[in-house]
Amino acid sequence: MSWAGFKKNLNRATTTVLSKTGNMDRTEDKEFEEEEKRAKQLEAKAEKLHKEANGYAKALREMTAAQIRIANTLEQCYDDSQSMAASGIKYKETITKMEQLTEDDAYRSTVLEPIGRYYSYFPEINEAIRRRNKKLLDYDNARSKVRKLVEKPSEDSTKLPRAEHEANAARDLYESINAQLTTELPKVIDSRVAYLDPSFEAIVKSQLSFAQDSFNALESLRQYFPPEPQDYELEQQADGILQQMRDLTICGLTKA
Repeated sequence: MSWAGFKKNLNRATTTVLSKTGNMDRTEDKEFEEEEKRAKQLEAKAEKLHKEANGYAKALREMTAAQIRIANTLEQCYDDSQSMAASGIKYKETITKMEQLTEDDAYRSTVLEPIGRYYSYFPEINEAIRRRNKKLLDYDNARSKVRKLVEKPSEDSTKLPRAEHEANAARDLYESINAQLTTELPKVIDSRVAYLDPSFEAIVKSQLSFAQDSFNALESLRQYFPPEPQDYELEQQADGILQQMRDLTICGLTKA
């Protein structure tokens, strides 16, 4: 950083402190402050939405990976002589195909990329706001110098005209960037509709598509399993199996 840049930053820091403590007049712009607040809130929401959209895609991949691990484990529980062995093989084949459903290019292009692109604009917006705030500090500092020279004239008659010239230049620079941001920030906020509405629709369609494809894939396995028993039959089967386990000598402890 150059010496001139260091002095500017030091003056801005001093101006900030003096403004906050009430020792220097501070230019207020309620309209801009309101738009800045809305932009900050929208940025936080866009960041969270982008994070959660990525989290959804990751959760689908993790769920399918868990299903594959289940299929691999079940495969080890049956040998070729058992009737359920063929069912286990078909289940594993089906789950492996379902894994491809999680690699959804449409979801990436219609959800993740648009939301990510919209969110990526905010660092540039924040940088413009920081520049605007710096020019505001420069303007307030220049105004303060003029006020002091008016209240306590200097023996050097050229100081006040120079200070007024610097204050006018600082004002013009600040007002220019402030007017631009005050005009552009509402446009950025309103543009969320063009980005987020289609992505919201795409999220719903993607979830529906995955659910339907998953249902169809798993429904195709029904033929490899016996007809589903009624609830009371399941309870009887479970009770019978548990009783068989209780009858095993290894399940009980003999008293000494």
